[in-house]
Parts: sequence; structure tokens; C-alpha cells
Amino acid sequence: MKIIICGAGQVGWHIARHLSGERNDVTIVDTDVELIRRATDALDVQGVTGFASHPDVLDRAGARDADLIIAATHSDEVNMVTCQVAHSVFQVPRKIARLRASAYLDAIWSDLYRTDHLPIDVVISPEREVARAALQRLSAPSTFDAETFLTGRLHLLGILLDPDSPVLNTPLRQLDEMFSSLSAIVAGVRRGAKLFAPEPGDQLFEGDQVYVFTLTEDVPRTLEIFGKPAEKQNNVVIIGAGNVGLAVAQALEARPERVRVKLIERNRARAEDAADALNRTIVLNGDGLSAELLEEAAVPRADAVLAITDDDKTNILAAVRAKQAGAKLAISLVNDPTLMSLMEPLDIDAFINPRASTVSTILRHIRHGRVRDIYSIGDAEAEVIEAQVLSTSPIAGRPVRDIDFPEGVLLGAVQKGERVVKPHGDLRIEEGDIIVIFALAADIPEVERLLQVSIDFF
Repeated sequence: MKIIICGAGQVGWHIARHLSGERNDVTIVDTDVELIRRATDALDVQGVTGFASHPDVLDRAGARDADLIIAATHSDEVNMVTCQVAHSVFQVPRKIARLRASAYLDAIWSDLYRTDHLPIDVVISPEREVARAALQRLSAPSTFDAETFLTGRLHLLGILLDPDSPVLNTPLRQLDEMFSSLSAIVAGVRRGAKLFAPEPGDQLFEGDQVYVFTLTEDVPRTLEIFGKPAEKQNNVVIIGAGNVGLAVAQALEARPERVRVKLIERNRARAEDAADALNRTIVLNGDGLSAELLEEAAVPRADAVLAITDDDKTNILAAVRAKQAGAKLAISLVNDPTLMSLMEPLDIDAFINPRASTVSTILRHIRHGRVRDIYSIGDAEAEVIEAQVLSTSPIAGRPVRDIDFPEGVLLGAVQKGERVVKPHGDLRIEEGDIIVIFALAADIPEVERLLQVSIDFF
């Protein structure tokens, strides 16, 4: 499959890494010579330097016989024009564009896309994805990562094990026996720098970061068993009134349960715009790093503080200051993956990675049709894949114990019709079942072989 990726920044680079690793013919386009050199040196891709929206540049990138173009440059307008040129000049069959400006995303203009006037098959909004991720973190405040699958019926929770966690030094097999009615399955463990899929005899230790699958109804009990009792978020402070901060505040205002929200924004004009757009949220104009302003915003009594400005260092420092002031939970937006290792030493409870959210969303839209969802773990170290089982799949008609899953793969849940069940050795996987799998990056090609999903992407 021939794919052109426009934009060699973090999102474009990681999409290229995924797709080139799956033996696709990938060409990456960017105006920055150094970014192109970095991509071609590290990945099995071709590079073209130039403006992605220019027809001659797309021609050099091979647009005449491309199957898919992903426009993920830093400019919304370049991304839109790139899709238009790809459609009108080169008849590229499928086009994905990343758009940031909320004006382009308003529902009133939604009919503009997917037509000959502006032919974009899929629009990806990083800000909306990040806002959704922030709300996921608030829904499970004691976790460092959270995502849902099977239309919200299955949760993936990232939990840091504290010294007083009840599950420490207990083999996973024994945990299953002690809590047989609980749907929770430990799918992945990060110990130090290593992420692995555990065996039934493995134990969990203080400081481990574990990824746990559990049904929605079992989330509170799962958190309690792992030493993270669920807590309601009645008082939330948001630092940063950009598109992400505003979207999160609006979502919290729309919740049926009353949440008291305060929003801090340094830019006066943006603070005034946010105040006009919100109804119950208190908007404060000032520096989110100011101790006096944090006191005025009642941060010491806050259930959660979200630092989601457009500057990583500001977010990290604001989260640290909020925790020192007494906030129960601090969540920081971090674009630079090299800074994520600082979260635990700085006592920041959770982070949001916009790049990972955007990459997961793009992959979700370009995989084969029977792959329903994908979530990227860490720095693309693993994926959670939700897929429907085909009749031609090697796993169809076989009990779980007879399926030769790779060592780095764990089955998290199986949906049979309307029922979601916890996997066990006697459970037979049938055609039409929807399964959720945790897979380390090295084992993803074998998972795709087992699911019969590597033939095409759409």
C-alpha cells in the first residue's frame, strides 16, 4: 500500500514509523530538510522536501499512484489544500487531514467536508482528542492513563502501585482466584524502563505501572483492590483557556452532576473570550504559576488541577506547584515525550500526550475495517487493538487455551453479541466476536496475522 504523510513532526514521524514497520510504501513530505533526513535515516521511508500542498511536490512524492494521503502539517490551511490537490489533480482515493482551529470544526460547517468542494474523508482534531483524554483522566482520577473500548463498556486503567497497595507481592493467578467475580485483567506491566505482558505466576511490586482491563461496572472495585479508591471530582481548576481548556470546561459544565470549575488564563483577551463562552465557570486572568492566583482559585482545596496550556514546561511547573499547594490530583499536558519520565519524580499524578492521542486516532481510521479501535501505549511501545474476528482468522472456532498468542500479547476481553466476558481457557472465540488485545509493538504483525487484518487498511 502506498501512503504519503505530509508533515514530519512528532505525529507524522510516529505514523510513518507504524506504517513503514508494516511493510507499506511510505513517503514523508516536509519543508524542513533536517526533519526529512531524520525520518529517512531512522525509518524505512522515502523523503521529499517541499510544500505538501504544491502539486509538483506531491507528484515527486508519488501521488499519482498513492492509496492514502495523511495531511498532518502544522498548518490547517496547508492540510486542507493538500487534500484538495490530492483529490482534484491526482485522484488519491482516501484523504485524512489534521485540523486545529475550532472554526473549521464547528458542526455548522461539517457538510463542507467529504465533498468535491473540500474532499477530506476523515478530519482529525488534536485539541478535541486531547480534551477527550483529559476528561478520561478525570473519570478515573487515581490513574495515570485511561481509555475505553467496546463502546465504553471496557476500561483500560493505568495504575501506579503504591507501597500500601493490597496486590503487592501476590501472583496474578492468585489474584484471579481471590477475586473470581471481578472482570479485571492485568495486561501490561512497566517495571523500570521495561514494558512487558505478565505471566500468571508473575508478582506485582511497589512502583510498578500496571495496565488493567476492567468492565465499566467494576471500575470502582478494581481501583480499590489496587489501592486507588475512586473519588469524585467536585472542584476542578484548569490552567490554560486555549481550545483544549475551553473544551474541557464546557464538557464539565454539561455534566449532570454539578462540578465547580475555575479556569486560569494569562492572556487577557483569551480569558475574556472564555468568560463569554462559559456559563458557570469562574475565569481568572493571570499567571497559572503565581502562588497568589492559585490560592485565589482555591487550588489547595481542589480535587483536580489540569495544566493544559500550549507550553510543556509551564504545564509541568504549574502541576508541581499545584501539588505543593495541596491539590489532590495534578494532570499535565506534555507534548515532548522525553519529559514524561519526570512525571513520577515530580509527583505529577498523570499526563496527557497529544501526539499519542492523535496517532491512535489516525491509526483507528486507516486500519482494516474489522479493526474497530487502536490505542497507543507509551512511546508507541504497545497497542491495544479492538477487532472483530473474521471467519478466515486462525483463532476463529478455537478455545483461548489453544490459541498460540505471542509472549507479548494478552487477551483483555471478548464481546459475544451484547455480552462482554472475561477471557478464560475454555472460552471459544467465534466468528463475529469482538476481542480486545494488548500487544507489544514487536508482536503486532503476528496479531494482525491472527486477526487476518493486514491485507488492506480500508
